[in-house]
Amino acid sequence: MRIGVISDTHIPERAKDIPAEIIKSFKDCNMIFHAGDLVEIKVLDILRDLGKEVVAVHGNMDYPDVKQKLPSKQIIEVEGLRIGIFHGWGSPHKLKELARDTFKEEKPAIIVFGHSHYPVSENIKGIYYFNPGSPTDKIFSPFNSYGILEIENKTIKKAEIIRI
Repeated sequence: MRIGVISDTHIPERAKDIPAEIIKSFKDCNMIFHAGDLVEIKVLDILRDLGKEVVAVHGNMDYPDVKQKLPSKQIIEVEGLRIGIFHGWGSPHKLKELARDTFKEEKPAIIVFGHSHYPVSENIKGIYYFNPGSPTDKIFSPFNSYGILEIENKTIKKAEIIRI
């Protein structure tokens, strides 16, 4: 299972559209995750037009209609692994701890999050933390990015941050 992962697109505030490179890359994915701060609901429409299952949560900067349509967190199972998805809030320096605490009861193998605009791909005490960064804003990161997760038979085969 190949999953395209994106967060913090901030459309139309930081960019007009999702970068073409990401759209091209996501065509080869089986599923897409958006970890919040879409801002406008049209971002979901663009991703769904690729014909893939899209799993998304709202973020702190999303417009009210986005917050009404999307949950603040989701837990799904992919290839036998539980994956928690949420955006995050507050200090970017405590996001991994917040992520762990947010999904304490669900015990996911992977937590996908956003908010900091800074990419993260690391295993800490048996939980894989994955933040794709932002494809449209470099306020807290030296580069724009998105991510690809590959999961097979209850195993993370790839967790890649791709610089744009």
